[in-house]
Amino acid sequence: MSVGSPRAGDRAYARLRAEIIDGELAPGAPLGEIEQSERIGVSRTPLREALARLTAEGLVVAPGRTARVAPLEREDVIALYELREALEVHAARLAARRRDPARFETVLAAVGAGAEARADAERPYHVADLLDAAIDEAVGNARLAAELDAVRAQMARVRRRAHADPERLARATDEHARIAEAIRDGREGLAAAATTVHLAASLEHVLASLPEG
Repeated sequence: MSVGSPRAGDRAYARLRAEIIDGELAPGAPLGEIEQSERIGVSRTPLREALARLTAEGLVVAPGRTARVAPLEREDVIALYELREALEVHAARLAARRRDPARFETVLAAVGAGAEARADAERPYHVADLLDAAIDEAVGNARLAAELDAVRAQMARVRRRAHADPERLARATDEHARIAEAIRDGREGLAAAATTVHLAASLEHVLASLPEG
């Protein structure tokens, strides 16, 4: 496949996105077109397309002539959580209104399995992913799902910087269970409140794990 093929932009986008989320490209790192196109093996046109997509997702900023990986300071994390609350609380309400209860029983079954396998460090993330997918499916709004997906990509960066805490992960799984139960039962207000409580606890933990300043 030549570097100018239509799929080159997708390839550059996927690679840069993964490197940003995994922390291989640190917050603030420059993303010069010449250097990145040579490193990835694409021409500058598909690289620009990839950077434009990543900018739209909030993973890249372009304050000057050179694009950079978006910063991730305390104020950036707080702003991200404010956006999460606006999107996720509303999504929880809509999911409770439109849900298939059986879909959320599946999430709760995964929570129960987690209680029997606390040593599985990936279990809390699995439950969170199941809940996210169930909410997206219940809401049935592609535009809202796309915005949530972009926020979740940025949250993956935040989790990389925050220290993993088994107790916090266990509490988060319990919070996810309360959200799933409220949505399953069609209780919009309770689903929104449970989501708000979860996000507040998550933000508190993340800020405590980040360096001051």
